[in-house]
Amino acid sequence: MIMHRGEQTLAIRALKSAAPYIRMYKGKTFIVKAGGGVFGDADATRVLIEQIAILHYFGVRVVMVHGGGPQTTEISEALGIPTRMVEGRRVTDQKAIDVAAMVLNGLINTRILGMCRDLNIDAVGISGVDAGLVRAHRRPPVKVGTSGELVDYGFVGDIDGIDTTVIRKLLDSGLMPVVSPLSADETGVLLNINADTVAAAIGAALGAEKLILCTGAPGILERVEDATSLISYTDLRGLKRLREEGRIVEGMLPKAKAIENAIHGGVRRVHVVSYKSPEGILGEVFTNEGTGTLIVADVNALTPAEQQTALGGT
Repeated sequence: MIMHRGEQTLAIRALKSAAPYIRMYKGKTFIVKAGGGVFGDADATRVLIEQIAILHYFGVRVVMVHGGGPQTTEISEALGIPTRMVEGRRVTDQKAIDVAAMVLNGLINTRILGMCRDLNIDAVGISGVDAGLVRAHRRPPVKVGTSGELVDYGFVGDIDGIDTTVIRKLLDSGLMPVVSPLSADETGVLLNINADTVAAAIGAALGAEKLILCTGAPGILERVEDATSLISYTDLRGLKRLREEGRIVEGMLPKAKAIENAIHGGVRRVHVVSYKSPEGILGEVFTNEGTGTLIVADVNALTPAEQQTALGGT
């Protein structure tokens, strides 16, 4: 690649601007969760993993958690297995859990590892089953929505606890864990758990500095139908208001719950960014302006400068 002098100057300025954040985050733990939507496009997947690679190269202890919803739906339909979603969560029968295992632990996880190898990231694929990472039980039937409909989610799990031993050993060895959200109960029955929920729980258990949720949207929107109505920053109170006003719907509902759980669990800051942007993660972490939505416990704890610039970097 040939770089002209003007481009060199811009690159050097960018590195100087990023340097304080690189120092700040070296040795810190970031949880990066990516939904299955990104993995349907090889170019988008590479852009995402390249950004994660840079975090890894800069000494950030990255744990990647991935979903695989679109791929699970596609293969289920090909096999004649109907898909039902309730409030953004998948109802999972025996056939569906078999498909989820094939897609999450096989197709998606292995593809990510292949790209990590190409980018010289020493990554190891694991799932919530491995070494008891995610301890869970089968969710009992629950009432949902204003109608109070009783829904049996099938082989869907609720998390009882996280044993971070295997993740810490991998991180301490300079390896990047790539985590499938599949888990199992105490008897070994496989359970499907929402990837946002798993990412938030792992982040809280590790005391992560950041949880970064990569989505198809630019961030959290004030108006779902308007991609330009990006909310630069908010807090738990603002998140609750958006949900009560019906501005958080469908797939964003479990994300909102995961954000709340992460912050209550001790994750300092949560970011929602677009996986479609080639600088979605890096622009959020290493610049003052950020690219997506920053969520904190209380916006009053942000400095005036942060509130003015919607700072995503600190």
